[in-house]
Amino acid sequence: MSTKPPPAVAEFPAESLEKLAYTIVADIPTQEPNDRNRLGYNLWIWLVDRKGTLEEAVTNSGSRTKIPHSEVLKLLTQRLEEKGIKAF
Repeated sequence: MSTKPPPAVAEFPAESLEKLAYTIVADIPTQEPNDRNRLGYNLWIWLVDRKGTLEEAVTNSGSRTKIPHSEVLKLLTQRLEEKGIKAF
């Protein structure tokens, strides 16, 4: 029995909303890497649908961050505005 190598990971295009969302949350300190993935996913969903507020997206992610949610919200808002996206 031989072991095959895992498939290559396909990166999102640099200009895609997925890449933007996951890049924005990349250095937010979380208890586990999966918490950061959930935060990135919920930010991406918010960017696509714009349903609710950014604060609701952060809360709904259930991410266990090492900084308060208000600080996470401030960081996300600042980074989105740097990319030319209005958070509110």
